[in-house]
Amino acid sequence: MTWTRPEDLRAQVRRLWDRGDLLAALVSDQEIFPRKLVLKGPTSSEMAGRFDEVRVWIAALREMPWCRIEWREFTHRIFGANRVPREVWVDRLDDALAWIGKQREAARFRRLVDLTRMRQPVLLEWLGRRPMRALELAGDWERLLDIVDWLREHPRPGIYLRQVDIPGVHSKFIEAHRGVLIEWLDRVLPVEVVDAAFTGVSRFTARYGFRDKPARIRFRALDEALPVFSNVRNGPEVPGLPDVTLDADSFAALSLPVQWVFITENETNFLAFPPVPRGLVIFGAGYGWETLGGIEWLQRCRLHYWGDIDTHGFAILDQLRNRFRHVDSLLMDRATLMAHEAHWGREPDPVRHDLTRLTAVERALYDDLRDNRLRESLRLEQERIGFRWVKAALRQRLT
Repeated sequence: MTWTRPEDLRAQVRRLWDRGDLLAALVSDQEIFPRKLVLKGPTSSEMAGRFDEVRVWIAALREMPWCRIEWREFTHRIFGANRVPREVWVDRLDDALAWIGKQREAARFRRLVDLTRMRQPVLLEWLGRRPMRALELAGDWERLLDIVDWLREHPRPGIYLRQVDIPGVHSKFIEAHRGVLIEWLDRVLPVEVVDAAFTGVSRFTARYGFRDKPARIRFRALDEALPVFSNVRNGPEVPGLPDVTLDADSFAALSLPVQWVFITENETNFLAFPPVPRGLVIFGAGYGWETLGGIEWLQRCRLHYWGDIDTHGFAILDQLRNRFRHVDSLLMDRATLMAHEAHWGREPDPVRHDLTRLTAVERALYDDLRDNRLRESLRLEQERIGFRWVKAALRQRLT
């Protein structure tokens, strides 16, 4: 049967709920009721030929609560005049909520609307656009408003999130709700106190003027003559040059006669990197190059990036060149790959898009990898490369 059944009509109202239309009507002045529902009934021939089924269908619709039926007359050649549903209407929002059993949720949402209208009326527009999300946040609503109130009173506070002193609110709560807070704060705060250069939840603190944990850079001097810290050495039980971690500002302020800087993604390679006169090795950060990109003295160095020979390795190299155009790749070539065939592995979820900052030789190898011309999802991890091969590559670069 293709005729509209009571459950079909109720499902139409439920879809209004799922889209947020019913709750949004509690915020705006726009009236969405009375509302006519879609009704498909029997054709004239079906009413004449299947009259018993039609009467059952009519009886089921007549029993429906919370809606109004408009009727039309139909005359049967045997049973005479009869009334058949022509249209079905829901006249009031409360009727629609009762029909789908959402009165309690609507009452909770009404409380959110009243509270928001009293404390932050500018957020009513957000409530109207995202009512279902608001309902999910109902238990935290007052605390979220407390945060907004606090930031209005303390714009660009210059403290850590941990130092925000709001009863019942801790830093982890703020961190967990950064997404919705960004949407709210951008509406509530004056534009001059929001730094639009910082976007996304990861840059929440910078966007609204909080202090952030300092980015840290881990590095090793590869030349004992470099005056990194004259009194720092690993000691006799840990031979080699010191493994140092500095905040980014301190690293940027270093004044060292460094000529060669190597960046590697593997910790063991970082720790075992061979000595290089006037050289430094940095433990890489994958795709996170924002910190290194702001360090001016690196622009004067010979930079080399050593990553895995796979599509992600070349994608990281491509992104690093957005910060440092002059960076060269190290041990990410076809000869190295083919010499270590016994150590080939498989790369999960390879990159497929074009990389515009690779050299012609690098791009040719990248295309072979992403197009599976050598082997499907081929990868050679950098720690699989023989160390004699590493030393030979460095000698070639340094001469």
